[in-house]
Amino acid sequence: MAKIPYRFYLSEDQIPRQWYNLRADMKEQPDPLLHPGTHKPVTTDDLSPIFCEELVKQELDATTRFIDIPEGILEMYKIYRPAPLIRAYNLEKALKTPAKIYYKFEGNNTSGSHKLNSAIAQAYYAKEQGIKGLCTETGAGQWGTALSEACAYYNLPLTVFMVKCSYEQKPYRRAVMQTFGAEVIPSPSMTTNVGRAILQEHPDTTGSLGCAISEATEKAVTTPGYRYVLGSVLNQVLLHQSVIGLEAKKAMEILHEYPDIVIGCAGGGSNLGGLIAPFAADKITGKSNPRLVAVEPASCPSLTRGKYAYDFCDTGKATPLAKMYTLGSGFIPSSNHAGGLRYHGMSPILSKLYHDGYLEATSANQTDVFEAATMFAKIETILPAPESSHAIKAAIDEAIKCRESGEAKTILFGLTGTGYFDMTAYTSFLEGKMNDYIPTDEDLVPGFNSLPKIME
Repeated sequence: MAKIPYRFYLSEDQIPRQWYNLRADMKEQPDPLLHPGTHKPVTTDDLSPIFCEELVKQELDATTRFIDIPEGILEMYKIYRPAPLIRAYNLEKALKTPAKIYYKFEGNNTSGSHKLNSAIAQAYYAKEQGIKGLCTETGAGQWGTALSEACAYYNLPLTVFMVKCSYEQKPYRRAVMQTFGAEVIPSPSMTTNVGRAILQEHPDTTGSLGCAISEATEKAVTTPGYRYVLGSVLNQVLLHQSVIGLEAKKAMEILHEYPDIVIGCAGGGSNLGGLIAPFAADKITGKSNPRLVAVEPASCPSLTRGKYAYDFCDTGKATPLAKMYTLGSGFIPSSNHAGGLRYHGMSPILSKLYHDGYLEATSANQTDVFEAATMFAKIETILPAPESSHAIKAAIDEAIKCRESGEAKTILFGLTGTGYFDMTAYTSFLEGKMNDYIPTDEDLVPGFNSLPKIME
């Protein structure tokens, strides 16, 4: 057999023309979203004032296995898809491992991350519906950047509430959003009722995704003709991101490969859910049994230390409640957390997979993650995003285990984006100023105590 190339691209006509809905194959469904006032399962009428109509349908659809991707979305996908599947030969050699290491690289597009896959879809459906503008939140800025680009393409105004510490730490990411025409506001802010309330109670807060979501949803529902869009967590977002896993699986099939281990970083769950989707289907249906591994930051450990419970998706407690692994909607990660994996909860789909034993989870310290990132950059010549570097750290650990055991396993991980706007964090690490913060059990108690009491 010929040597597998370093980079393998599918042809343009092999770009997936349908998204894959993993819920259709799950033996038990994630629990439904609940209305924040009545605690009843949400309906189309409940969600339509918040989201675009087609996205509401996708959010609530648990039975359609494959959903057609409209031509208007495919045309923009073709600008940067298919994304390459890369064999990490140099990393394998450096680690002296018998393992074969592959990574699906989603940073080779004009937004710099996988987030564009869903941003295009959400902006497209808004434009088709005649929506006047969109509101969203962003943590480290990848989602805000991607959505700014998509909204510029479809000529839609966009307001982005950016977590305050990231707004201050990542001015160039903010500048990119503004270049594409977005209004970027540090969150919490004085521009919304919920923002003012949070600042009154916590005037020195550095913000969180939960805070930013509250502000973005308030802005959307109080501005005529606007809708809210979200870059992770929701079922619709994992659906759009399934193009990652579908492409990866197709490429590996052509190369006569199949992963023993699939690894992704985990914040809200979008890239991980997209990468593992077709492999999780194989696992659920008994076709194969790959290990599926979520890697989260030790400073925001929703899967590994959170509770599986209904919780609000935002700090202001105005959004629907989701059954998920959560640290509590009021949880705010330490300000020295350098990556974007800052959300207090995890996707309901991934939470259910983890709860039912289909998904594993581990956490990593920040300095260990950046050590892995710098090693990878030197060897593979790509400077990875801090978020992606959690998956790199776990992949290296697994490859070392293979070296010690002599097992030649095949490892696939997701490289979600590049780290060229994260140089403040890299500089902090290189200068020895970065430190690790791991919340104590006592630190997590207030968030757990604030979980809503839901009769299930």
